[in-house]
Amino acid sequence: MLSRLATYTLFGIEARAVEVEVDISPCALPKTILVGLAEAAVKESTHRIERALVNSGYNRPDDRVVINLSPADLPKDAASLDLPIALGLLIADGQVEEDPRRRVVYVGELALDGTLRPVKGVLSMALAARDSGRTHIVVPAGNAREAAVVEGIDVISAASLAEAVGFLSGQLPLDPVVFSWDNAREDFGRYDIDYVDVKGQELAKRAAMVAAAGCHHLLMIGSPGTGKTLLSQRICTILPELEPEESLETTRIYSAVALLESGQPLMLRRPFRAPHHTISEAGLVGGGSIPQPGEISLAHNGILFLDELPEFNRRTLEVLRQPLEDQTVTISRAMGSVTFPANVMLVVAMNPCPCGFRGDPKRQCTCNPMQIERYLSRISGPLLDRIDIHIEVPPVPFRELSDRADGTSSQQIRDRVLVARKLQADRFRGASVRVNGKMKPQQIRRYCQLRPDAEAMLKHAMEDMGLSARAHDKILRISRTIADLAESDHIEAVHVSEAINYRTLDRNYWQH
Repeated sequence: MLSRLATYTLFGIEARAVEVEVDISPCALPKTILVGLAEAAVKESTHRIERALVNSGYNRPDDRVVINLSPADLPKDAASLDLPIALGLLIADGQVEEDPRRRVVYVGELALDGTLRPVKGVLSMALAARDSGRTHIVVPAGNAREAAVVEGIDVISAASLAEAVGFLSGQLPLDPVVFSWDNAREDFGRYDIDYVDVKGQELAKRAAMVAAAGCHHLLMIGSPGTGKTLLSQRICTILPELEPEESLETTRIYSAVALLESGQPLMLRRPFRAPHHTISEAGLVGGGSIPQPGEISLAHNGILFLDELPEFNRRTLEVLRQPLEDQTVTISRAMGSVTFPANVMLVVAMNPCPCGFRGDPKRQCTCNPMQIERYLSRISGPLLDRIDIHIEVPPVPFRELSDRADGTSSQQIRDRVLVARKLQADRFRGASVRVNGKMKPQQIRRYCQLRPDAEAMLKHAMEDMGLSARAHDKILRISRTIADLAESDHIEAVHVSEAINYRTLDRNYWQH
């Protein structure tokens, strides 16, 4: 007897449709054959499924069993196929009958006792099932809230194989899981850090506000202990809330690599990723025989923070250049190409020299010029050009550290960022670009026209500092953001002056 059930497998973060066909031939040599380009995790599943059937009170088929996973040329490497294979065995063996009235997708990993364990990528699978016209998707109870985010398909939570069988046969009515955005935001959308925790550093907070308002990349240089990491970690708290579409995009990535917190239905805080400087190229941009997203994609719609920037391998840093421009990462393999989203705000921090105390008024720098030159040369000019804002983070004076008064809070900064983002949303309505930091050349020419005094100031800075054409465009983008923060329709000389100050490290640190 032959049975067919629908399910999905992941390729990157995309869900690909799979049809599970099970054929049982009586009076043949007892044997289970699994075909369809199954990887190790799927090949091992037959033993697990057989014990789950027996331990759930069903009979294990004693005849010749052929399990085909179609399409045959698509690699399948996930335990999420356990449930549809088990159900297919029961149908083909005549132990249960499927209710033919519903178009159902089944996803889940089986434990030996028949309970269903959560699997990766359920959100992508629910989206794909809805888009293909399916009416229901049965998922493990641990994935139910995540899948229920998707509107237009009924998500059925099953805790065990027995519950899934009851729903399949129509003997156990299970109500769809209901999702509430408000409850989810209350539980998972709040930050437990704030800029009020950072003493002093008001100029650095100002730079962070400008960076957040226009989604500009930010470089901070300062001695150890000046607060670079604290400042970076709190940038997420001043960015706008994730919109539903952004939240789904980000959640798909985290779901595909099983990084969602227990019980968390979707990402409601902007991600903050801070990989160690020993990370490999594949770890940063993604890789693997079946491609997996890297840190830059895990930071999609959030912050990618690289601390101690010169300590990173130079080749590893160079692979960032294309994703920062295109906001996507494409990985090609023999089985096909996968594109991951990579729309990030890059924030990097570094010491001014190997010992860390160059320019520190209190501590002596022990580095010679050649050591400093070698240290700074680890960062290529093209990568540096892609970072919009460069600022110095000086040591905090004792009087500011001991001041009991609160500094500028995240909410105060965020209110101003939201005003600037609203102006940008109106400006770029209908365009693919949504923020000043991502403006294309034609948009720069249209929206960043300068008054004569501002243009003269920029011309003088370009000649004096020897800035590149890319740095010129960066200054114009930053000037537009500063003007938006001031709610000014025109870019004035004062806005250009502040933007130029955010590029002075080109002269102070990289030109000796």
